[in-house]
Amino acid sequence: MGLRINDTIPDLTVETDHGAISLHDWIGDSWAILFSHPKDFTPVCTTEFGAVAQLADEWAKRGTKVMGISVDGVEDHKKWKGDIETAGGAKPGFPIIADTDLAVSKAFDMLPSEAYLPDGRTPNDTATVRSVFIIGPDKKLKLSMTYPMNVGRNFAEVLRALDGLQTAAKNGVATPANWEVGQDVVIPTAVSDADAKEKFGEFRTVLPYLRMTKLPG
Repeated sequence: MGLRINDTIPDLTVETDHGAISLHDWIGDSWAILFSHPKDFTPVCTTEFGAVAQLADEWAKRGTKVMGISVDGVEDHKKWKGDIETAGGAKPGFPIIADTDLAVSKAFDMLPSEAYLPDGRTPNDTATVRSVFIIGPDKKLKLSMTYPMNVGRNFAEVLRALDGLQTAAKNGVATPANWEVGQDVVIPTAVSDADAKEKFGEFRTVLPYLRMTKLPG
């Protein structure tokens, strides 16, 4: 059975270029993002790791920790970080899991249980290990997205989704399509009009089941 939204992530102890880390201990009371890659020293992945490094201040503002995953080893990760800094212009201070036994890739349903790393492998052998997982402080999976190897991930969208998740969790609301911080939010259908008025003040009824409001403050 694969990992699904609102499942508690497995509390694996993983080897990283920062040493051994327990995933649940590492998350602690923070939000967390795991982003995975099929191989070090590959072009698209290098640009993506550089993009994550550039956003260090944005992750910190949101109380969010980030960790990479690649199925190569620790020494490769350490060497690759030099290339990542060159390509992205920012130091990648986050840890990278060395998932050489594919334990994380299989536990997070990125690879089938029978997958293995063949001799002389290429990125195609682990192509589906290209996902983003956003995890809440409760250690539950809140969002996942998977990309092919030839399309770079949009980390501005990862930030936008993280903002939406944090806003929804904090305020008991939902966010509409293309929502960004500061825009109106959706009042859940389980909230009565009377309770919505008490909590949010004025709101706009677009349809009987679609009510929009500004967040208090």
